[in-house]
Amino acid sequence: MSTTPALADALAGGAVVLDGGMSNQLAAAGHDLGDELWSARLLAEDPEAVTGAHLAYFEAGADVAITASYQATFEGFARRGTGRERTAELLALSVECARTAARRARGPHRPLWVAASVGPYGAMLADGSEYRGRYGLTVSELERFHRPRAEVLAAAGPDVLALETVPDTDEAEALLRVVRGLGVPAWLSYSAAGDRTRAGQPLEEAFALAADADEVIAVGVNCCAPEDADRAVALAARVTGKPVVVYPNSGETWDARARAWTGRPTFTAGRVTRWRESGARLIGGCCRVGPETISAIAGTVRAP
Repeated sequence: MSTTPALADALAGGAVVLDGGMSNQLAAAGHDLGDELWSARLLAEDPEAVTGAHLAYFEAGADVAITASYQATFEGFARRGTGRERTAELLALSVECARTAARRARGPHRPLWVAASVGPYGAMLADGSEYRGRYGLTVSELERFHRPRAEVLAAAGPDVLALETVPDTDEAEALLRVVRGLGVPAWLSYSAAGDRTRAGQPLEEAFALAADADEVIAVGVNCCAPEDADRAVALAARVTGKPVVVYPNSGETWDARARAWTGRPTFTAGRVTRWRESGARLIGGCCRVGPETISAIAGTVRAP
């Protein structure tokens, strides 16, 4: 287990900086992520690369590393012929890679935390359905899918579980059931479009699900446009009374036909300031957000 101060206590004292996109950093280092397992494949094939990506973000100013377990599931690895015992080892390894990076980080002289990523069911499907939700499964079925992985990750000793890129309220309800009694705090982060979840439910209702969940130390959004995050932060703070977590994408748009990112980033330091003023306490980036942007966020968050 970590010997750093509790993350929840740190949030009470001010904002904490999250890392950026794991896939962004791995791709920048020359790794091919064109695989259904995405960055999770490297847990089996090149865990040192995962550690290196975490280290780059810690040294850029991040306080929290989110593990490479977003797309790591028993079902996903089973399709590649990996058994349950080995998959459990890889899930635990995702936490250890982040811990190793924290030990190696040079000169931060500050607490560093590890958030174990619990990605949505759609991430396992690898067909983009995490941006639609409504999988045709019941809350109980989603709970059965998530529970074994969450239990393994919790046993590996992270500081917090990141219930992230959640597209709808059914999956949020299932995840909230899973984390109850695990003994590890969690944050709940939706992927939003405008003032709604990706599945179309009002964010106000989605955030409210976590308002009375003692295990949840922060609620918010990730893997969305910065403009959508602008609207969501104040709403999450008002509805739940909890610290807000926010880590959107760069603002660029993925052109599926051209298989390339287009447009210009809209993620700016000015947005970070407004998010803090509205209640954000965990602030970082997701897709297309690299160490340079995390460094700028850290500078803004820690400015006198």
